[in-house]
Amino acid sequence: MFATEFLDIPPLQAAGGTVVLPGSKSISNRVLLLAALSAGTTTVHDLLDSDDTRVMLGALQQLGCDIVRSEGCVAIEGLGGRLKNARAQLFLGNAGTAMRPLTAALALLGGDFELSGVARMHERPIGDLVDALRQLGCRIDYLGQEGYPPLRVGAPALQPGAPIRVRGDVSSQFLTALLMALPLTAAAQDVVIEVVGELISKPYIEITLNLLAHFGIAVRRDSWQRFTIPAGSRYQSPGAIHIEADASSASYFIALGAITAGTSGQKDVRIEGVGADSIQGDIRFIEAARLMGAQIVSGPNWLEVSRGAWPLHAIDLDCNHIPDAAMTLAIMALFADGPSLLRNIASWRVKETDRLTAMAAELRKLGAMVEEGADFLRVTPPASPAHWRAASIHTYDDHRVAMCFSLAAFNPAGLPVRIEDPKCVAKTFPDYFEALFALAHTFAARIPVICVDGPTASGKGTLAATLAHRLGYHYLDSGALYRITALAAGRAGLALDAAHEVAIAALAQRLPVRFVGDQVWLDGADVTDAIRTEEAGMNASKVSALPAVRTALITLQHSFRQLPGLVADGRDMGTVIFPDALLKIYLTASAGHRAERRYKQLISKGFPAILDNLRTDLEARDARDSSRSVAPLKPAGDALLLDNSDLTIEESVNQVLGWWRGKQPFGTS
Repeated sequence: MFATEFLDIPPLQAAGGTVVLPGSKSISNRVLLLAALSAGTTTVHDLLDSDDTRVMLGALQQLGCDIVRSEGCVAIEGLGGRLKNARAQLFLGNAGTAMRPLTAALALLGGDFELSGVARMHERPIGDLVDALRQLGCRIDYLGQEGYPPLRVGAPALQPGAPIRVRGDVSSQFLTALLMALPLTAAAQDVVIEVVGELISKPYIEITLNLLAHFGIAVRRDSWQRFTIPAGSRYQSPGAIHIEADASSASYFIALGAITAGTSGQKDVRIEGVGADSIQGDIRFIEAARLMGAQIVSGPNWLEVSRGAWPLHAIDLDCNHIPDAAMTLAIMALFADGPSLLRNIASWRVKETDRLTAMAAELRKLGAMVEEGADFLRVTPPASPAHWRAASIHTYDDHRVAMCFSLAAFNPAGLPVRIEDPKCVAKTFPDYFEALFALAHTFAARIPVICVDGPTASGKGTLAATLAHRLGYHYLDSGALYRITALAAGRAGLALDAAHEVAIAALAQRLPVRFVGDQVWLDGADVTDAIRTEEAGMNASKVSALPAVRTALITLQHSFRQLPGLVADGRDMGTVIFPDALLKIYLTASAGHRAERRYKQLISKGFPAILDNLRTDLEARDARDSSRSVAPLKPAGDALLLDNSDLTIEESVNQVLGWWRGKQPFGTS
């Protein structure tokens, strides 16, 4: 998962390949609560691992559920309708699929509970659900603004009998919460729920009814206005249950296929984990995508998508049946042949953010003309490639905003897109960007590179690695490749001199090296510590002076240039390996500062060292590296010089990030 402040996505050209989707959030959190309310153990397979499901699992553990995690599944020992812990403070983040159902269940089970979340959760209405539960005799108090969390839930004085009325035109989660909780009160008589007004997001209610049936609750539905839970209803664990992949998440890859797949010889986009027979309403996004021109075929648990009509067809569509996935249609509208109208989407306003206002604001940044109404969005795409704009997309801590707008990087103007706070996708799809970049293709020259060159012990490795982490980019420690080559040559009995240059170069070409986090592996063995000694550094300098070895390693170094970008450190990254890098830094410090840093580093790792000797060695290595005939150590002509003798790591990083922002075309957020 990208844990960065922002993620710059370069212009993308095409896409193709296979993506395996994570489990559905809607199904996952419903199943977790139903398993907790049932007696016995329920083994849940393919559970989504995300912020929202972790919030629900944590709450259930606080309430006394025994939860055992193993590879690929979670086993939940249900409470059988009786809480083990009747007092708890539950923090539920921004997870509406946890806040609403838990409020209803705890209000009926009784106890003393506080339910709270992030600031945005305290802006999401819950009053209609509270009003419905109070009709039954539940005791719920607001701890802040009337009608919104946080809440205190106490022991109820239940008065069953009369139908329970709940509004259906604000959020379907209110009805879902009642449907999941009220079987707890249906032992002696039927429990009836009446919906007031038009019920929105009906497909999500279908998911709830389907899952209730899996757990032994057969709800009778009279149109979409009256729901009856039969007397004698009792939760029964199905023993094991598998979670479908998330149909809402499928929408991004369906759109990806519609925009790019099948062009320039690329493969179709294949989506595994969900098919057209899914129980999730958002699978009907397929119908909308086909209306816009996508070509889609489906199997029992997969979809294949390619471009059909181009540009895409503009649409006028009632989106009540696909409220979450409809956001992706707003992005597809950027690639349409005219204005598209998305109607009946008032529910967007009470989601993780006010999605109607958010989508309108961010679409305008890209150059679209947008009309925002109380329950509709009209999107007119940029008139031509020249009307597109590079944009920094504010994501409002909303996972779906971040995922939707990543697709704008396929714009015809060849402009990059910045996604602010990309880590918000962890709510439902922690590895979304990795999955996207595994399918996306672009010209290598479009993939941004930052080079950090400099003499030994200048701190370039620390700076480059930190930059890569902050930007969400790949990292290349080119010096490690030379150290590994020297180590492998030594183990092969080759002297590190010109007489063995050809043999060492041949060895470098087939170097079995892997970088795994902070570890370096050579032929299946961890050599991280072995290549960090002072001797290894001197040996690396020797082999790097051999022209054939440098040539052998060039292709390997180029292979690290992958989406979304690369930070490379070494001695010739900006001059030889990546001369087209967008930003080049030449990092240095005085010999005294560098010797002291290396001394502290070696001592901390238990290696003996003498400060004066280290300084002498560094100066000798500087002279050797600067005077060699092949790729001598020197700043690139367009490099920015950074002397970090008196700078902290954080100060150096912030300086480079400032230079990087200055290189980007994005406007202010």
